[in-house]
Amino acid sequence: MGWTTSPVSHPCAPSFLAKIIEHEASALRLTGDDWMHRLYPGISTPEAETGPCRGRVESLQWQIALRAIRLQCNVVVDWGVWSRAERDTCREEARAAGARVVLCFLDVAFDALWDRVSRRNAELPAGTFDISRADLLRWWKLFEPPTAEELALYDRQTHPAITAFK
Repeated sequence: MGWTTSPVSHPCAPSFLAKIIEHEASALRLTGDDWMHRLYPGISTPEAETGPCRGRVESLQWQIALRAIRLQCNVVVDWGVWSRAERDTCREEARAAGARVVLCFLDVAFDALWDRVSRRNAELPAGTFDISRADLLRWWKLFEPPTAEELALYDRQTHPAITAFK
């Protein structure tokens, strides 16, 4: 049985964990920003956030994730899932495809997250978007942290890369 995991945190924190899980668990990692930069070179942060491209990319990635799960591959979904409704849909569809579903919630304080983002912005890696403090604050307000009740709906985190972050 394949499994799917979604690192989720306040905006901008989960990608480093997704990359670790990808390598240590031989998983297919699907990261929206990576595809956005490859498919739409030069796209700006606001265009990527509010334009039609993001929805198309994430929808296609989700279809690929579900197919990979049916083929018993491990999958790491490294995008979105900021709302409970979105997480519920992904969890239910992944389970219906035969996956164990793990949600990695990284609870990071705003100031600590802004510090990480500003350091990253200073040496912006390829395939990433510059994130202003205003962007981060707007996204912070949109994010719905999972409750203990919601976290109980997911499978236990047993992979060493995941449990190391608890």
